[in-house]
Amino acid sequence: MNILYIVLAVVAVVLAWLVAAYNGFISLRNRAKEAWSDIEVQMKRRYDLIPNLIETVKGYAAHEKQAFENVSNARATAMGASSVADHAQAENMLTGALKSIFAIAEAYPDLKANQNFLELQRELSDTENKVMASRRFYNTNVMSLNTAIEQFPGNLIAGAFKFTQMELFELAGDEQAAKQPVAVKF
Repeated sequence: MNILYIVLAVVAVVLAWLVAAYNGFISLRNRAKEAWSDIEVQMKRRYDLIPNLIETVKGYAAHEKQAFENVSNARATAMGASSVADHAQAENMLTGALKSIFAIAEAYPDLKANQNFLELQRELSDTENKVMASRRFYNTNVMSLNTAIEQFPGNLIAGAFKFTQMELFELAGDEQAAKQPVAVKF
């Protein structure tokens, strides 16, 4: 009889551990998904600011058509990205295109003094900082999930319940330059 109680206790402990581990994976995955949605909110805000920025700059530098097209195309690509890697690549393109717009603005002192342009510049800078913070939060949550999936004995449960690793949101290209927000100060 005592052996039966011991076996039942061991089974109960193992089942409790399995349930806790499974729920831990669910929690980690949901935190990573929530963090990704934070990134998407900030990127949408960024995408919404870009047409206003282009229109403001166009009024002063209408002959810079190619730069405006590059920003518009990069914005469309970024908005249509579906995977984390696609978003990272599209964000790199968009950042480069925005840098060209701000380089154009350097040649127009009236534009640099325009209140609308200055406000858009401030909002874009603020949004860039929020995207960077959201990206760090997302990557921290993904790293926690991925580590739990790889570590023993969690990897057994992760494999049994088909939990898969998520992709970090890393910017490609020059590591130092890619990790810097778009410079919007003059």
